[in-house]
Amino acid sequence: MGTTGRRLRADAERSIRAIVVAAEEVFSRNPAATMEQIAEEAGVARTTIHRRFASREALLEAMEVTAWQEIGDAIDAARPYTAPPQVALHEATANVLRIKFGWRFTLTRPVPLSEQARTIQAEVMAKCAAAFTRARESGMLPSTTDLSWTQRAYLALLSEAAHGSTGQPESNPGKDQETSDDPDLLAARVLGTLLHGVTGLRD
Repeated sequence: MGTTGRRLRADAERSIRAIVVAAEEVFSRNPAATMEQIAEEAGVARTTIHRRFASREALLEAMEVTAWQEIGDAIDAARPYTAPPQVALHEATANVLRIKFGWRFTLTRPVPLSEQARTIQAEVMAKCAAAFTRARESGMLPSTTDLSWTQRAYLALLSEAAHGSTGQPESNPGKDQETSDDPDLLAARVLGTLLHGVTGLRD
């Protein structure tokens, strides 16, 4: 492919990226928003959206794929197969929370994932399983740990941290807000709860 071809492909990828990010913003505010409203948010012509996406469902599927690809990249950045297990789990958790905060609408839609998104999700789950296997092998987790149950508990805590609402105690709302907004603090809380239970957490 020549220079012109590469440039055109890069321009198309940037256009698609702008559209799916804009769609996340618009649908978060109004799930019934029109393609025209998304085009306005993305700063592209309405015809550009219709050229890139044949239907509203096609756009939603592209959003799912993008979100799960970013989650996969976030986990890879934590080096789940090579970094010390405790470091890898913390970094992966914090990284994934950052991604989930930006894709709340897409990642909480109560519909089955598209085939492509399911494939990426399966790869993400395999990396997660590998990280917990290494954690058990290193002694971070007891040798008798049920890894399947541990992973399910971890994913539930991760989902709650990303999408749940903890509320703010009137006695100290500022501190609770800080915890809810900071991926590193939330990651420490998720892993602390998983490894030590709620009695091991400190305010």
